[in-house]
Amino acid sequence: MIQAFGLTSNPRKELPPAVDDVSFEARAGRVTALLGAPGAGKTTTLRLMLELQQGRGVTYFRGRPLHRLAHPSREVGVLLGDVPGHPARTVRGHLRMLCAAAGVPVRRADEVLEVVGLVSLREERLGTLSRGMDRRLGLACALLSDPHTLVLDNPAEGLSAREGRWLYSMLRAHAAQGGTVLITTADPKEAARTADRVVTLDEGRLVADQEAADFSRTRLRPRVAVRTPHAARLAALLAKEARTAHRSVEVVREGGNRLSVYGSTCADVGEIAFRHGVLVHQLADEIGDMGPGAEATPWGEGPTTDTARASEALPTESVATAVPAEDDAPEKSGTPSTRPADTDRPGQADIAQGTGAPSPEPTALSAVPQPQSLRDSPPSDLAPDGKPHSGRTSPPGDPETAGPPEQAPPPTDPESTRTPARPSPPESAETVGRPSPAAAPESTRTPARPLPPESTGAVGRPSPPVEPGSTRTPVRPSPAVDPKPTSTPARIAHPPVIAKPVALSELPPPISVRPAPSPLRPLRYEVRRAAGVGTGFLTGAAVLVVSALTAVLLARIGHTPQHRLLAAWPRELPLPPAALGAGLLGAFAFGDEFRHPALAADRGSVPRRLGLLVAKLVVSAATALLLAFLTVGCDAEVLYLVYGRELARVPADWLSLGASWTGLVVGCAWAGVLAAGIFRSTTAGLAAVVAVPVVVVPLVQKVLEGPAVRTAAGFPMRLRETFLLQWPFGGERYLSGVARVIGQPVGRALTLSLTALLCAYLLMTLRSRVR
Repeated sequence: MIQAFGLTSNPRKELPPAVDDVSFEARAGRVTALLGAPGAGKTTTLRLMLELQQGRGVTYFRGRPLHRLAHPSREVGVLLGDVPGHPARTVRGHLRMLCAAAGVPVRRADEVLEVVGLVSLREERLGTLSRGMDRRLGLACALLSDPHTLVLDNPAEGLSAREGRWLYSMLRAHAAQGGTVLITTADPKEAARTADRVVTLDEGRLVADQEAADFSRTRLRPRVAVRTPHAARLAALLAKEARTAHRSVEVVREGGNRLSVYGSTCADVGEIAFRHGVLVHQLADEIGDMGPGAEATPWGEGPTTDTARASEALPTESVATAVPAEDDAPEKSGTPSTRPADTDRPGQADIAQGTGAPSPEPTALSAVPQPQSLRDSPPSDLAPDGKPHSGRTSPPGDPETAGPPEQAPPPTDPESTRTPARPSPPESAETVGRPSPAAAPESTRTPARPLPPESTGAVGRPSPPVEPGSTRTPVRPSPAVDPKPTSTPARIAHPPVIAKPVALSELPPPISVRPAPSPLRPLRYEVRRAAGVGTGFLTGAAVLVVSALTAVLLARIGHTPQHRLLAAWPRELPLPPAALGAGLLGAFAFGDEFRHPALAADRGSVPRRLGLLVAKLVVSAATALLLAFLTVGCDAEVLYLVYGRELARVPADWLSLGASWTGLVVGCAWAGVLAAGIFRSTTAGLAAVVAVPVVVVPLVQKVLEGPAVRTAAGFPMRLRETFLLQWPFGGERYLSGVARVIGQPVGRALTLSLTALLCAYLLMTLRSRVR
């Protein structure tokens, strides 16, 4: 079950917030659709719910916010946009990698592939998948951890009708098993066909929260679509015929040569067009969308329910309207001339009604399911006992309406004598949270404002669960206000009973963007990530080829020491090819994560966790050691084949040289990992590796140049005496070798660089946790 309260995005400069005080509920075992035109705030609402965007509000997933869940991926399956996997990774390899991140068995990948129908494409690369197959893979990623809740942003986008039916049947099956499904869509027909409940957004505000049957009855209407080059003439003829036959027919100009006729049939429209010689290019039955404002008035700016009821009592001639001319239609229609192009909201309307037929338009309250007290109240200004209401329900703390009714006796106990405010009649604008455009007396009209979740006047808003131990003060409705005050105000004779204002702590809590959780099995995840694409293998092969060619050229030129010849490291280059390749592979470890954030597909960032860092350092070190060993072996073998055994001899001090060689290659790999993790770029990681001999080594040499007064001779012996330990297996010799490696110029610079990068990474990790 999902409960969202007061979701509000941060305003953008001088623009209003994209989402403003949206509250709704998605129950378990049901499919809930979040409906709205492009730009209505659907995706922003989902991002606020999933704590991917800063704002205000709170969302509970089965009673707990997302950041309080130990394993969010096992509770909520998310699909926002395309699957951000590496294009060269296979479908099965991508899912197996995510299995390690989610901590589920690897066989789960094959199970979800069979569920979504991708078994035959499991060895296909992600870059070759079509739009429909990519959506199937996204659904498989969302189902991988077997979550209870699915949150999918426009899942049927780009799918064919057959694939769309398959997708919604999958979602329906998940809901039938007790799960919660929340989807977004811009098609009202699709929402009515696939969802159990429809939540409508318009310009970032909640305008309706209805059952699918109520939504279909109030929002969708059958119509006849007509295309004719004589649209104005045919519209006038249809209106005239409707007035003559005393029928209720609505003709809407959709723009250009298209008409939408409500309340008629294709046969009637075709007969009228044929009888008057009007050429018709298209004549078809459709289901028309009345737009998000159709629940209140036909175009969102018409009269209120009272005014509409009064107009129904007028004669037919006063209600029927003539067809406006094409030039002055926007001015005479009473509606704005510019409307969103992606909705079917009518722009110009021509209504013709007969005397005996009421208007087919729905009333303002038919769009939103009302509480029992509102549904049972009569649609007038009279109370059930026949007496007029004393006022309308107002938000708590409203200074215009907060106060006792006129001639009220002085209360002895404010808590015991407070009279609860009566629910407003169905035509109240506060019921749906939008102000009614009809005129009303100044004393009884209050500006519509968003109500807090604790208020009982908002429709379709659940009450948030109250945490134990909280000191939240319940908000009580203010007493009603008499619409006709007398000359002697009651507040002069008696002290007023002031409603308790909403404290600042009652505002929705701020939403902080939190990083994605670390993989539950980071080492297994990193191994599958590195081995799942061919980038590492191609880089290693290129390093071996370049090293072999460089060694052959150095041997031909001569004047190169044996150890540099085996490492293919000329004096003119800052680093050998193997060290550069190891640094590039280390930079790929974090660079690919940011380019294709499989760990945080919805966040676009990589979690900076120590467990993930240790796993990447271990895998990169093992890769660097393998690359260093293969480089020396290949160089020695090529030199033996080309020049004979003389240049392939093993040096006498091979142990210290081997330690220096492995330390250099592993240090470059770690520098690439840390730099790419800090700067979020593969290029930055490789640049940090190259900067060690080019920039750091000269700086260190400049600092340490000059004669040294003291040396560190005897350091291993003094260290053993300090800790009173006996180094096993000649540990003093190995420790001396490490000290000699660090004492070299490149060793000192590399050690200093790794220390600085590691401290920077830890600092950024702590900073993100503090935030």
